[in-house]
Amino acid sequence: MQSDKIESIGSSIVQHGKYNSRIYLMKLASGDSPQIIDKLDRLAQENGYTKIFAKVPASEKDIFSKRGYVEEAVIPLFSHGLEDVCFLAKYFSEKRALETNQEEITTILEACKERQKNAKKIELPEELGFRVCADRDAVEMASLYQEVFESYPFPIFDPEYLKKTMQSHVIYFGIWHNGELAALSSSEMDIESQNAEMTDFATLPQYRGKSLASYLLKHMEAEMKERKIKTAYTIARAYSWGMNLTFAGLNYKYGGTLINNTNICGRLESMNVWYKTLL
Repeated sequence: MQSDKIESIGSSIVQHGKYNSRIYLMKLASGDSPQIIDKLDRLAQENGYTKIFAKVPASEKDIFSKRGYVEEAVIPLFSHGLEDVCFLAKYFSEKRALETNQEEITTILEACKERQKNAKKIELPEELGFRVCADRDAVEMASLYQEVFESYPFPIFDPEYLKKTMQSHVIYFGIWHNGELAALSSSEMDIESQNAEMTDFATLPQYRGKSLASYLLKHMEAEMKERKIKTAYTIARAYSWGMNLTFAGLNYKYGGTLINNTNICGRLESMNVWYKTLL
């Protein structure tokens, strides 16, 4: 399975490659700005990438904006519960910068507002069981992800990748039925900055319609609170009714839309940012 690579530029962490045709500045290290901006431009131009997607502290926003970046989303109080983070974009293709289905995204977001007004009770059907995943589950987890997603921006189809992340900074949560894994999700933690991305949600087709993602998210939040995580967020497919409604239903706030950002389910898609203060 093809995927983009993660590496360091200075002390900052980036993901880049042809798969998403982008650079993702995942974590900007103190002291790497502004010189990293030229390095990112050079890397994009050398490889023909059509987008740079940068997650940067609000204090760095103006430096990037002066170099052609536009703000697509914001999460307040992201770092240590104190400083906002901005999701910035720089495009090297007019086509990539254009969202052609804004009407559907707007319709979904309007439905999310209604869901927030009428949140429903979340319970797990009696025949299903929940637990945190372990190393021994990695092969079954990878198989489920491969069945649900045609493509994905990170190598979650690889059991060894899942084990590696599990042993460092990611907690995976699962729901089982008669020994079969039915649904999955993960919390990718930045312990230092006290935030976590609630991500990698997948439910087998035969188990959909039971609010399993909402149940997982509720338990993920409880686990993150135990670990002193102050801010939870997600980057969800903008066209996905289910995932957007899941986060809206648990009172996450909409932070913005990342245009044509991620290769997921076989194509580049725009993504919505949702966030919630936990502590």
